[in-house]
Amino acid sequence: MTDERRFEELLSEFKRVGVDLDSFPAGIGVHRDDALRILRSLPDGAGPAAFLSQVRLDQQAIARPGSGELTATG
Repeated sequence: MTDERRFEELLSEFKRVGVDLDSFPAGIGVHRDDALRILRSLPDGAGPAAFLSQVRLDQQAIARPGSGELTATG
């Protein structure tokens, strides 16, 4: 997929979810593929708060050491 096509897809997902990029705060560091994955997980019209919440959860999960899963041995 070309970069232009990926960008168009990303913009389309932002619009579907209800995130207006013209009024969205700058400085959020999210990789394009991660943003697209998060947006696709949200329902239509979820809005910017839902997107930011998922970004925070995603970044917290990445920042944690290990998977956080409990096993029978520990």
